[in-house]
Amino acid sequence: MLQSDFRSVLEATDRESFRESVVKVAERLGFRTVSAIAIVERGAESEFISVDNIPQTYSSAYIDRDAWRRDPVMQHLKRQSVPIVWDQRTFILGGAPDLWEEQAPFGFRTGVAMALHLPGGHHFLLGVDRDQPLPEDEDELTRIVAHLQLFAVHAQDAAFRVLVAPSNRPETPNLTPRELEVLRWTMEGKTAWEVGTILGISERTAVMHLSNATRKLDCTTKHQAVVKALRLGLID
Repeated sequence: MLQSDFRSVLEATDRESFRESVVKVAERLGFRTVSAIAIVERGAESEFISVDNIPQTYSSAYIDRDAWRRDPVMQHLKRQSVPIVWDQRTFILGGAPDLWEEQAPFGFRTGVAMALHLPGGHHFLLGVDRDQPLPEDEDELTRIVAHLQLFAVHAQDAAFRVLVAPSNRPETPNLTPRELEVLRWTMEGKTAWEVGTILGISERTAVMHLSNATRKLDCTTKHQAVVKALRLGLID
């Protein structure tokens, strides 16, 4: 299921196919509504490009930027990359219980949301919502959040490709040939010592190249770096 979700969104060729892929994933995980937002900062102004299946009767309130400034979920996403699992208590503690009361009748009672903050003032938000409580089983909830996190990483690439003008898309990281070699061997499951032996360099140097590649790809682990390099077509 995970791989088919990734493939579906990566194969999106336009706005509608991208929308279909994110709606399908949300519904499969038990959420009625979903929104995916690509944000491009332009000085004091920002461009928001949203794809969603928000009910038409609620869409005007949903895109209210003034409400976003009070919304505790949006404020969390603005500052952090850690996913937020939210419900009514989130809005009460955030001092905006009225916002929850306004959105609850439209099916926005609980949900999961996350943000990816990319270099160059680019951001990607993904949120799923429903009118039923979230699973009480912590393992099940963790599985849902993890699935959405991995899907979001793939979806953000597709979002900027199909929704944003080429001139406003994030730049592809410029990795050196040696950094790409290290990533390719890491993809094959080789350790830093093994990579160093294969390439005729020290283990320390192999680690340095891998760390540089991970940093340039704006990732925190070597596994994330390999996945992102594959998505960007830097390695195969």
